[in-house]
Amino acid sequence: QVHLVESGGGLVKPGGSLRLSCAASGDAFGYYAAGWFRQAPGKDREFVGAITWRGRSTYMEDSVKDRFTIFRDNAKNTVYLQMNSLKPEDTAVYFCALDRQSEYGGPPSYFADSESYGSWGQGTQVTVSS
Repeated sequence: QVHLVESGGGLVKPGGSLRLSCAASGDAFGYYAAGWFRQAPGKDREFVGAITWRGRSTYMEDSVKDRFTIFRDNAKNTVYLQMNSLKPEDTAVYFCALDRQSEYGGPPSYFADSESYGSWGQGTQVTVSS
């Protein structure tokens, strides 16, 4: 079981930026796709974006695709979520997760499904407010 730890959350004003990090334990991180999800109070967890295991492809949810970017550094066992032009509706706890399957390049719908992920971090709070 891979242990994931998110960091980088906090309070930011509308229009601001944050970079979330997700650090993974173990040596196998580089063989797994990674995803970011978020959950706002009273709402279901929703997909934000994902990056394939080699980092060659990313898939972003429509409401964030022009503002958020995912990238990874496999040498550092870390995946990042760069969030720009933040809006109050981006306020949520953000979670990172690793694919259940190693070296898998499935369709975008696969990576948008939370059931595709077997390891989850504890989450980091992002609050966008003036």
